[in-house]
Amino acid sequence: FLWTSGNLFHVAWQGNFEQWVLNPLKVKPIAHAIWDPHFGQPAVKAFTKGGVSYPVNIATSGVYHWWYTIGMRTNNDLYSGSIFLLILASVMLFAGWLHLQPKFRPGLAWFKNNESRLNHHLSGLFGFSSVAWSGHLIHVAIPESRGLHVGWDNFTKVYPHPEGLKAFFTGNWSNYAANPDTADHIFGTTEGSGTAILTFLGGFHPQTQSLWLTDIAHHHLAIGVIFIFAGHMYRTNWGIGHSLKEILDAHRAPSGRLGNGHKGLFETISNSLHFQLGLALASLGVITSLVAQHMYALPSYAFIAKDYVTQAALYTHHQYIAGFLMVGAFAHGAIFFVRDYDPEQNKNNVLARMLEHKEAIISHLSWVSLFLGFHTLGLYVHNDVVVAFGTPEKQILVEPVFAQWIQASSGKAMYGFDVLLSANTSIAKNASSNIWLPGWLEAINSGKNSLFLPIGPGDFLVHHAIALALHTTTLILVKGALDARGSKLMPDKKDFGYSFPCDGPGRGGTCDISAWDAFYLSMFWMLNTIGWVTFYWHWKHVTIWQGNAGQFNESSTYIMGWLRDYLWLNSSPLINGYNPFGMNSLSVWAWMFLFGHLIWATGFMFLISWRGYWQELIETLVWAHERTPLANLVRWRDK
Repeated sequence: FLWTSGNLFHVAWQGNFEQWVLNPLKVKPIAHAIWDPHFGQPAVKAFTKGGVSYPVNIATSGVYHWWYTIGMRTNNDLYSGSIFLLILASVMLFAGWLHLQPKFRPGLAWFKNNESRLNHHLSGLFGFSSVAWSGHLIHVAIPESRGLHVGWDNFTKVYPHPEGLKAFFTGNWSNYAANPDTADHIFGTTEGSGTAILTFLGGFHPQTQSLWLTDIAHHHLAIGVIFIFAGHMYRTNWGIGHSLKEILDAHRAPSGRLGNGHKGLFETISNSLHFQLGLALASLGVITSLVAQHMYALPSYAFIAKDYVTQAALYTHHQYIAGFLMVGAFAHGAIFFVRDYDPEQNKNNVLARMLEHKEAIISHLSWVSLFLGFHTLGLYVHNDVVVAFGTPEKQILVEPVFAQWIQASSGKAMYGFDVLLSANTSIAKNASSNIWLPGWLEAINSGKNSLFLPIGPGDFLVHHAIALALHTTTLILVKGALDARGSKLMPDKKDFGYSFPCDGPGRGGTCDISAWDAFYLSMFWMLNTIGWVTFYWHWKHVTIWQGNAGQFNESSTYIMGWLRDYLWLNSSPLINGYNPFGMNSLSVWAWMFLFGHLIWATGFMFLISWRGYWQELIETLVWAHERTPLANLVRWRDK
C-alpha cells in the first residue's frame, strides 16, 4: 500500500499524467523530476524530455497505463488514491503493532489453524477482493472507457448498465453481455461504445491492443465467485468440510509402492516455518514468471502493448523476481532438512523416500542437463561452422512441430495443421467463433500483437538452451537440498548446519559442500538462465517491433548470429553512454553494465576453484554408474 501510495503521489506531483492521458501513444510518461546539483548542461539536456524543461526520469513501469485503464484521469484522482492507500497502510501498521502486544498477541495454535486460515484467505483475500475489483471495473473503469466520468460525487446516480439489477434478479444475465463495444470504439469516448458490462469476446480492443475491459470484469467476477465457494471447503467450527490432516494421511498409493504416502506431512509442514516459506516462495515464483509471460502476451492495460520499453522492462523485472523467489524456495527447503526434518515423524513417507532415492534423482537430472547441453551446443556449433564456410543451407534446422501443433489447435492458421480451432470444418471452430470468443481467432492470427508468436528452428534451439539452464539450476538446488543432511562424502553434514566452510584438513573435499554453497552456485545459474530468457524475448520482439521478423528467424540458428545481429548491432547506445561529445540518458547503465560484469567475473573466479562441490557430485555419479547394467561392464578401482 505504501509503495503504490508513493508512486501515485510522485506522479501526481512531478509527473505529466494529465498530458499523457490526452495522447498515450506519443507523450512520454514522467516518473519524477531529477534534482541533482552535480548535473551539468549535458546531463540536464540528456534527461529533459516528456514535454518539460527540466531533467526527469521517464516511467517504464506501466503505472500510467494501469491507472488510465482503471478509470483515473486527473492528478486529483491520483492524490485521492495516494491518500486512501496511505490511510490503509497506517491501519495495517497499527494492526501489526497491536498484534505484538501481550493482550492481543495470537498464540501458537492460532498460527497452526490451517483450515481456518485457508478458508479466510480463499474467501476473503482472493474471493471477496476479486468480486470487489470486478465491481470497481464495472462501476468506474468501464464507464470511464466510454467517456462517462464516475466519481465520489455521482457514483450512486450513474447506472453501470441501463437495466440496473433488474436483469440479475429476473435471471436474464445474458443481457449484461449484449451490445458490447464495437471494433471502432475510441477508448475514453462514447464513439463506438456499447452498454455490455460482462462479456466473453476474446482478443483485443483494436485501438488499445489490450484485453476488453468487459472481459476482464467478467473474469474477476467468475474467479471471485469460485474462490468464495472454495473458502467453504475446509472444516472449522462445524462438522462439515475437509480436514487437511485426513486428506494427507489418506493419500497413499493403493499399490503400496509409495510407502506411507503423505502420512506425517501435515505435522511436518505445520511445525516448520522454513517448509511453509519454501512452499510459498515456490508458488509465488511460478506465479511471478507467469505474470511476466501474460503481461506481454495478453496485455490488460490500455496502450501498454505499444510502449515497447515498458513491455521489455516489465518482462525482465518479473522474470528476475521469479528467479530469486524460486531459488529462495530451495534454500529454505534445505534449511528445513537441516533444522526441522524429523526422520521418525516421516518414516517411509514421500519425504523419506525422496531422501532415500536422492542419488537416482540427482544422477537423472545430471543426465538430462548433459544431454540438453551437448545436443543444443552441438547443433549451434554445427550451424556456426557451415554458415562460416558459406553453406548456410547445410544447417540442421529442427521445426518445433509439437509446439506448432498446439498453436494450431488454439487457432493459429499459418502452419497448415487444420486441427481444432484452425480447421474450418471443426465443431470447435464454429462453436468458438459464433457463440463465444469471437475476437480470439482474429487476435491469434494478427501480426500486431505478441499472442502466440510464430515459432521456428531458432525458437526450438533457444528453448532447449533455456531448458539446459533451467535443469542445471534445478540440479544444483535439488542436490544442495537433498544432500543437506549428509552425503557419502560427509555423512554427518547436518550437524554442521546449513552453512559451513570446511571441516579441516583431515577431511579433504569437505570445503564448499554445504547447502549454502549449492545455493550460491545456483544463483549464478539462475541469473544465467534469466539472461538467456530475456535476450531471447528481447531479440524476438525487437525484430517484430522493427518490422523485420525475418532477421530473428535467419540469424538465431547459430551463435555468431546472436553475437553479431543481436548483441553487437544493438550495443551502440550502451557503448556511447559516455563518449567524447558528452553523455546521454543511458550513461549510468553503461557504467552499471561494466560494474555488473566485474562482480560476475570476480564471483565466478571463486566459483570455478570449488573442489568439494564437484567431488561430492562425482561420487553421486559413480554411484549411478555402478548401478547401471551396461556401465557396470567398465569398472575402476578407488585405491
